[in-house]
Parts: sequence; structure tokens; C-alpha cells
Amino acid sequence: MILLVGATGDLGGRVARRLCSAGQEVCCLVRQNTDDSQLQAIGAEIVRGDLLEPATLTSACKGVETVVATATAMSRRLQGSSQAGMRDIDEVGMAHLVDAAEAAGVGRFVYLSFAGIETAVETPLRHAKLATERRLASSGMQTVIVRPDAFQEVHFSPTSRFDMAAGKVSVIGRGNTRTRWVATEDVAALLCAVALEPDPPRLVEFGGPEPLSKNEACAMAGELMHRPMKVQHMPRLLARLAVRVLSRSKDGLASALGAGLTADLNRPTWDDKPLRQRGIDPRPVSDFLKEQAQALAGR
Repeated sequence: MILLVGATGDLGGRVARRLCSAGQEVCCLVRQNTDDSQLQAIGAEIVRGDLLEPATLTSACKGVETVVATATAMSRRLQGSSQAGMRDIDEVGMAHLVDAAEAAGVGRFVYLSFAGIETAVETPLRHAKLATERRLASSGMQTVIVRPDAFQEVHFSPTSRFDMAAGKVSVIGRGNTRTRWVATEDVAALLCAVALEPDPPRLVEFGGPEPLSKNEACAMAGELMHRPMKVQHMPRLLARLAVRVLSRSKDGLASALGAGLTADLNRPTWDDKPLRQRGIDPRPVSDFLKEQAQALAGR
């Protein structure tokens, strides 16, 4: 039995579909009053529980061999739909899950972190992810820390102020540092692989196949849309200040700004080898941008 925590999110939903289609027995932890119809439609079992309620996690982990945890408060905090902060969910709540899994005798725990976390700008998300990584390192379970680079679908979307339809882009920092933007579906495929393979590594850090800077992406988007993008740059110093000021009151926004600043400051030391080793043909970010341009042209 695989317990999937975070299945109602985009990435978690993709993981659930892949595991169920592969014939795996999957149980999804879903909060009360959250729609689980799509998960039930693909054959997943549902157990009601909450990372903030340890007792529900104890029962959810019974009989489980592997836990796959992709849950985060990030998107809900950005949308303003969650009263619980990132420390509550991503640190304390995830610690509750690790405790419950360990107590239940779970054999393997697969946890989603992010690439370059050691040198990343300090944010509420980084603090919580590092705390969970340390807790897992001290557990008796076989742990697999999965660290993907920045997601294409997130960072090249209007939500992240990369609006191809409006022709407007906001870039944190100088925009010249190349990042290995990775497709969400490729991350889902890797999570499924390490959940099932006999002897996975303790750490998998990876990105997409095509290093591309934000400035290069803006130029590419302009060519695809047949008009130049209007680019606004947020200076690095201002971004650092915003991260510090917002960390307590708007932890999701602070973490998003910190992720953008980190991408501008740090060059990746990882590549797409972990994906290709598992038979995953990763999508280049240029293909994603072309798909977005074609979709907008067809509206």
C-alpha cells in the first residue's frame, strides 16, 4: 500500500494517476470537506485526515509500506485560502506525518523538497523543507529526498507574472542565470519511479534538459507571440528586503519571491540525468513555451 499525501494538488494528482494506472494500491490522505471525486474515479482509496491532526495520521499510516509526500501550503497561502501557515503545514504538520509513519513501521518515505536548498535564499518554505529533511535523516525508515528544479508550469504562468497573453513579464534580479526548469509531469514520473524501484538513492536532485535564463525565455516568448515582451525587473536588493518583510505576514509570497531570487543568484549543479536513467524523456522548457503560444493563438 502506498499512502499519497498531497494528492489533491497538481503534482500529487499526477502521481496518483500514474500509480493507479500502473496497478498500484494507492490510498490518498484527503482533508474533510475536500472534493475527492477525481481520485475515486481513478481507483484510489480515500482516507480522511489532516497534517494538523496527528491522530488521523496514525490511522492513515496503518498497513502502509511507502509514503509519498508532496503536500505543501504554498499554493493555498498564495491564494489566501488557508489560515494555517507554512510552518504549520510544511514543518509541524509534516513532522507529525513522519512520526506517524515511523511509529506504524512504514518502510519507505519519499519526500518532495527542492533543488539547491542548501544555498537558497532563506524563506519560510526553505526553513520548513530543511527541517523535514533533517527529521527524515534521523528516522529509521528508508528515505528518498526528491529535489526538482523550478517547475515550468508555475514559473512561466500569469500567476508568476509571466503573462504571454498580455505581453508582460516580471523578472526577479538580472534574469541572466540559466535554470533547468522542469515539467511537473516529469517530476511526477520520477516520484513514482523512486517509490517503486528496489533500491532508490537517498537523494535525487535534478532539473529539465534545457538550461534557460528568464531573459532568454522572455525573448523566446516574444518571438513566439510575434511581439516583444514588456519586461520589468525587480532589483535583487529589493527582492531580499521583500522576502524579509513578508516572511511572517505573507509566507507564501515571501517564499515565491525567494525562489525567484535564488534562481537568479545560483547556477544549477544538477542536470536531467536522474530522469533519463529511469526512462523519462524530459520536456524542454522551450517546448512548454511553444505549447502556451499555440494555445493562446487558438483561443
